Amino acid sequence: MAMTPYHHMEAQAALRLLDVDPEIGLSSDVAKQRLLKFGENRLSAARGPGALRRFLSQFQQPLVYILLAAGAVTAGLREWVDAAVILGVVLMNAVVGFIQEQRAEQALAALQRLVRTEAAVRRDGQRRRIPAAALVPGDIVLLQAGDQVPADLRLLEVKNLRTDESALTGESVPVDKHKEPLTHDAVLAERKNSAYGGTLVTYGQALGVVWATGDQTETGRIARLLRGTTDLQTPLTRKIAAFSKLLLWIVLGLSALAFVLGIMRGHPASRMLMASVAIAVGAIPEGLPAAVTITLAIGVSRMARRRAVIRKLPAVETLGSTTVICSDKTGTLTENQMTVQEIFAGGRVFEVTGGGYAPEGAILHLGQQVTATEHLPLHECIKAGWLVNDSQLAVKDGSWHVDGDPTEAALLVVAKKGGLLAEDLLRDYPRLDTVPFESEYQFMATRHSHPQRDAHVIYWKGAVERALERCTQVLCDDGTLRAIDPNEVRRIADDMAGRGLRVLAFSSREAPAEPRLDHAHVRSDMIFLGLQGMIDPPRPEAIAAVRACKEAGIKVKMITGDHPLTARAVAEKLGLVGPESREAMTVLAGRDLERIHETELPELSDKTAVFARVAPEQKLRLVRALQGRGHIVAMTGDGVNDAPALKQADIGIAMGLSGTDVAKGAAAMQLLDDNFATVEAAIEEGRGVFDNLTKFIIWTLPTNVSEGMVMMAGIALGTALPVLPVQLLWINMATAIFLGLTLVFEPKEAGIMQRPPRDPKRPILTFPLFMRTGLVSLIILAGAFGLFLAEQQLYGASLGAARTIVVNVIVAVEVSYLLSCRSLLHPMWQVGMLSNRWIFPGIVMMLGAQLLFTYVPAMNRLFHTTPISAGAWARIAMVAFLAFVVVEFEKWVRWRWRDRFRSAAAD
Repeated sequence: MAMTPYHHMEAQAALRLLDVDPEIGLSSDVAKQRLLKFGENRLSAARGPGALRRFLSQFQQPLVYILLAAGAVTAGLREWVDAAVILGVVLMNAVVGFIQEQRAEQALAALQRLVRTEAAVRRDGQRRRIPAAALVPGDIVLLQAGDQVPADLRLLEVKNLRTDESALTGESVPVDKHKEPLTHDAVLAERKNSAYGGTLVTYGQALGVVWATGDQTETGRIARLLRGTTDLQTPLTRKIAAFSKLLLWIVLGLSALAFVLGIMRGHPASRMLMASVAIAVGAIPEGLPAAVTITLAIGVSRMARRRAVIRKLPAVETLGSTTVICSDKTGTLTENQMTVQEIFAGGRVFEVTGGGYAPEGAILHLGQQVTATEHLPLHECIKAGWLVNDSQLAVKDGSWHVDGDPTEAALLVVAKKGGLLAEDLLRDYPRLDTVPFESEYQFMATRHSHPQRDAHVIYWKGAVERALERCTQVLCDDGTLRAIDPNEVRRIADDMAGRGLRVLAFSSREAPAEPRLDHAHVRSDMIFLGLQGMIDPPRPEAIAAVRACKEAGIKVKMITGDHPLTARAVAEKLGLVGPESREAMTVLAGRDLERIHETELPELSDKTAVFARVAPEQKLRLVRALQGRGHIVAMTGDGVNDAPALKQADIGIAMGLSGTDVAKGAAAMQLLDDNFATVEAAIEEGRGVFDNLTKFIIWTLPTNVSEGMVMMAGIALGTALPVLPVQLLWINMATAIFLGLTLVFEPKEAGIMQRPPRDPKRPILTFPLFMRTGLVSLIILAGAFGLFLAEQQLYGASLGAARTIVVNVIVAVEVSYLLSCRSLLHPMWQVGMLSNRWIFPGIVMMLGAQLLFTYVPAMNRLFHTTPISAGAWARIAMVAFLAFVVVEFEKWVRWRWRDRFRSAAAD
């Protein structure tokens, strides 16, 4: 039934074959049966490389090549146990990487399933929004600008419809659509009576019937040819990959230097090969790739719990650097539940009580309740709000919800408060045609049959300025018409807007009976009916989030299509502007923005907090201007015209509830609750992710550096190897698993949102942290190599025992340094001893593993270790304690120096 394109058929013939009435749509029972038959409307999952290929890819890393070569050299020297351990570690690392990569892909897939695409359909005679995956052949789908077409449709009704089919046909400009049948051999690009799944509606409205879903769509056919794998790489992982290649050459250079130096000192070649292998093994941070993957995965999961879904992993990192957030007002900074509070009609001002979508409240004049029937202009004004309306109110789960635009919902609610009955309006004024709302025109109009005359009546709603361009008369209380006074209307509208109300104007006119309605019919000679002023109150959590962003050094800028006075009033309530920041109180209107030269805009946009009456295409210009000032810009948006700005921004953030599919596709992140507070929360999580990655890297580097230094010291002084390759592998892998990965779960530090944003150009290893890495490496070198010599010369320890002590010194210092790395700035006791529940279990397991490593005979044979005395443990503990004290003292000195520097700068 649904496999053959229907473009060559008359619309009615297609409907008969699909067995559906377009006025009623499918019944729920029929839809369920067809869903079982045709399956869900989704493309089959792309098949990536098989498990074997993904496992083998884990070995395709420069540092793994070194370990494999080290294992081969060790086997060539007939050190079979050492070779087996090295190759075993390589295998274990590959298994861990394989598992983590698989989990990361599964986590991303699960998070993507949280973001559901919906479609507006007619089922059981009612308009509904359902998941696009539930569409079946025969469903009647309603399309409007900004929608992604959810399946392949045969168009039944078309109103100025244009779709962007560039992803499907390569056609660069939007295609005008119609509903007339075409020839059977019309090629895909010429099928203008069809809309295809995955394409985008850029203009107009339409009604269509589904004829293909899922893999049977044209998009599904192409997808079968283009399926690929998910790219999990991020800028950070690419930097680490580059670091690994650099480390490869450094390790090879040090190993070669050690070999040459040893040969020059007369050491046997076999011994120098083992030394070179040890240096290579010790310098490789085997746990780093796993830590990066796990940290990013945990960060994404934490953001998802806070209602922010990351579509592109680089957003996790970039969030921590955000310096400016450009936010929509409606629904993001505000509740998105518009409520009409004031009406101006017939020269009178009416107050409206009640809030939200529940039609509870009344219309008052001078404190007395009135009904619409008592005042003709009031009646006509709220009737126009009801008729020029594509939204619906309904009770769901005991509360009122809107299917459509919140502004239109407010007009429906106030009409109910005024005593208008929906069934009467639908019966007396059936809609015949529509000019849909488009942001560039700022109005919507509808044509209706007149219940008492052989004529039609046109109702219009839109911006006040657009109404005054069209209206010549105004309706009075007694039903007469008089010439309109534009100045009076502007004064009332400005007064409403100055109190934070969004103002819509309403007008009407009679027209000859004809079926169509276009812009020419509402260009002039309209009758002004009145104004309705409504408010969308700021979210309390958004007010707190704006405050938190300011403390974090992040500028928040509100971009809205509202009147400048409305925008200013809301901005003041949000705390975006105020008397203390006169310079930032400038409200820049879109018409002024057009006149500003490109060279002046960056500075002006940096100073301005509120942009009002801004057209969607102007958002792109603002983003580029702010980036020109060096800002890292996060941009929120929900409309089809927001997509260029979302893509241009460093972090594009789409609204998960109200956003169009176009906006969601262009964004790197989606807000499941459309709440500005979620943006602030995501930035906080992004900073925490980067902090934890930095902590792991700063913690692990001294181990790798010091191990190479200990080996070079032994070669330079002509001693036996202080530590063997298999022992270094034990250190690196055991500490990474038991100790290092606990830092991944470190909670966000207090005051993380009081810091200035991180400069993305700044390296992870800043100069102070570089110096700390060197300091800890020297402590390990002195403690490990010093005890290696002292245990043999002063305490008579064997070579095996001395090497065992070296291993335990390195591990013990890593344990104490782990506690210091929980905060790179603050003293350890300020972090909270039990704030990370994984730290101390990890330390206990690490110490238990060291006892097994030191005293279990099987481990002694495997790793060439020897039991050591209690006195040796005491000396090891002293070195670890000294390292802890030195690092904490260094942090304290740097903290005090920074505080004094800040005080001096303030003075």
